[in-house]
Amino acid sequence: MAIYHLEAKIISRGTGRSAVAAAAYMGCDVITNEYDGITHDYTRKGGLIWEHIFLPSQAPPEWHDRGTLWNVVEQAEKAKDSRLARELIVALPIELPAEEWKSILTEFITEQFVSDGMCADVAIHDTDGHNPHAHILLTVRPLNQDGTWQYKTQKEYLCVRNGEERGFTAQEFLQAQRDGWEKQYPYKKDGKKVFLSPSKAIGLERMSKQPKSTTYGRQNPITARWNSKEQMEAWRSEWANAVNRHLEKAQQPERIDHRSFADQGIDLNPMIHEGVTARVLESKGIVSDRCELNRQIRADNALIRKLKEFLAAAKVAVTDLVQIFAEKLESIRDTLVKTFYGQRQATAAHKYYWNQYATATDRLDRLEALLPELKAKTAEQKRVHKELESTGKIHFKKRKELAEKNAVLIEEVNELQSERSMLMQNLNLTDEKQIAEKRTAIRPLESEADRQYDLSQDFFVQHEQAKKDYDAVEEESVKQDIDRKKLWQRQQAIRLENTPRLHDRLKAQYGKDFDESSFDAAVREMRYYTQARHYAFSDYAKRLQREKSQKMRDNTQKLRKKRYEPER
Repeated sequence: MAIYHLEAKIISRGTGRSAVAAAAYMGCDVITNEYDGITHDYTRKGGLIWEHIFLPSQAPPEWHDRGTLWNVVEQAEKAKDSRLARELIVALPIELPAEEWKSILTEFITEQFVSDGMCADVAIHDTDGHNPHAHILLTVRPLNQDGTWQYKTQKEYLCVRNGEERGFTAQEFLQAQRDGWEKQYPYKKDGKKVFLSPSKAIGLERMSKQPKSTTYGRQNPITARWNSKEQMEAWRSEWANAVNRHLEKAQQPERIDHRSFADQGIDLNPMIHEGVTARVLESKGIVSDRCELNRQIRADNALIRKLKEFLAAAKVAVTDLVQIFAEKLESIRDTLVKTFYGQRQATAAHKYYWNQYATATDRLDRLEALLPELKAKTAEQKRVHKELESTGKIHFKKRKELAEKNAVLIEEVNELQSERSMLMQNLNLTDEKQIAEKRTAIRPLESEADRQYDLSQDFFVQHEQAKKDYDAVEEESVKQDIDRKKLWQRQQAIRLENTPRLHDRLKAQYGKDFDESSFDAAVREMRYYTQARHYAFSDYAKRLQREKSQKMRDNTQKLRKKRYEPER
């Protein structure tokens, strides 16, 4: 089923990652990182369905090459703990084909990122056919109109004037200094470090040449907006909107929501199953589908027996057989509508519960297989990293091999962690120890799917029986020589009154699960059926009338022939 998942990560050198490695991994590509000389080769990795690079208008066209783009990003960052890129991992709706996934991603990336000046590298992965998702790698530095990078942060000096403290960048300080603002430096006073302006620190020893500044500097306003919680919430919302638009366009009923259940005001536990029989439900005053269906069948059978007994006792003594036949046919027609509706609803419910169970089981199987793989991969990465740190710098070749292997393992671990996170979220698990409990919790889904399937078969059997009953009454009306036109007119008049009442009864029976479109489909289908049977039995009546007339003519001819035949 369509699920909402959007996971955001920052790719930073401080965590041992590189933008080049991440790009090579998601694109199943081979790229050499010019920053550290390590080649990242993921050409043997499978599961890649589609990849593309989106650029804003001011970006150089050569950045359409993945290796060029992310090496430029790496070269722009000098610090050993620099933030290099932002990665978004989104789940794709399995109800839509791969071409629609491309359309959704193109629309989302173009409107939300490229139009705001970001470069975006996207790849769709689906290794096992059950977990389609996309990696979106985004640049974190704004671009100038000439295609050069803007700053992410600027050093901000805390300056003083007349006891007031204010922050200025280096460029702003040029004017501020003319207005009387002074930088503050650390001085030693009474054995303690204090920050003073030079004019206030006459005779004191300066402890450092570095002036007082803010801890993180001043962020570029565009970068600050990209890093804000409000922006991330907006991106999460727009992803849900983009997916839902395409689901609606494809006439799929599923929808996704980026909000938590608490924010939606939903207190939902889809694993709850009552597990009691229809009789127990009835004893508690709850209407059961099965019991309601049986009550209708008993009433219909009693009416049929009553009608047959009545017709056997007095075929022509009744003043208006047309009304009786019309009422009986419409009563059976109501049963046809109810059983058709019930079968349609039970079949849909069976499909829903079975899909829920099968999907959850597949995800649990994948999660159980993934956990030992992730554990082993993490242990291997730690071992390689430890070996890299312990290898002396003189062993250049060995260090390079270990660094390349460590980079590969880091990306593989991150991919497995993302998949685990996605599976845990989809399964609503907070701890890996809950897997066994989850398997137990989803078993009622299989039982409910089986129950709905049995119910749909019951409805099918009763529907077919109602068709036979309808034909039996139609045939009897022909034998009783009921006027077909009058019978159909009476049926239509009764139907106008019965249909709204039938609608209200079903709505009360099914409650919030009542579906208007399914009811309309049932009414429409049974209108076609009863109309077809009316014309079929009208033709049957005409044929019987012709046969009767022919038989009368034959008898007349025989009588005439016998009357004038001479005696011998």
